[in-house]
Amino acid sequence: MMELDGNALAGDLREVFATDMTGAVFTCAGCAHTGVLATLRVWQPAPGLVGRCPHCTDVVLRLVRTPTRVFLTLTGATRLELPLEP
Repeated sequence: MMELDGNALAGDLREVFATDMTGAVFTCAGCAHTGVLATLRVWQPAPGLVGRCPHCTDVVLRLVRTPTRVFLTLTGATRLELPLEP
């Protein structure tokens, strides 16, 4: 096997994140609840958007936009499943 740097992920990540993410399935790190991102409870105005688990209210994701970047943390999710387009 050959070790590559993170640039090897670019094509796959671009394909994945070009899709509607609201249908992506998450698993909450706090309570193991599974659901689609559209079911998260989102609070604002915070410094960005904070998505909480609808079951236990733990933070699943944070998204912050700046003029030049988007910061996304998914530390509250143990898994994120993305459906592929046929």
